[in-house]
Amino acid sequence: MAHFAKLDSENKVVHISVVDNWNCVDSNGNEREEIGIAYLKSIHGQDTIWKQTSFNGSIRKNFAGLDSTYDEGRDAFISPKPLNSWVLNETTCKWQPPVAKPTDNKKYRWNEETTSWVETDIGL
Repeated sequence: MAHFAKLDSENKVVHISVVDNWNCVDSNGNEREEIGIAYLKSIHGQDTIWKQTSFNGSIRKNFAGLDSTYDEGRDAFISPKPLNSWVLNETTCKWQPPVAKPTDNKKYRWNEETTSWVETDIGL
């Protein structure tokens, strides 16, 4: 099964469709994104916008989720920014805190007000 994200005019993911592999392959049996997109457009309309996505991140770095955005320059799906202080990791296109979480095996939670990790009984 192949997965495709439907995008709105601002590249925001508004729907995920699962397509049988046989609707995405060429005459040589090779999966091709453009064939899957043509199939989806035949169902949903020629004016729709689709990008293929993958659970394992092998296509466009991250699986497309509802409300995530497709960034054309990075050719990646990026989830909404979880907190104002977090920064985008340009390699993974995932959000991360501006300070690394301590690795001392204690439980911590992120404090957005102080932009720091705070030890807690409940890990985050």
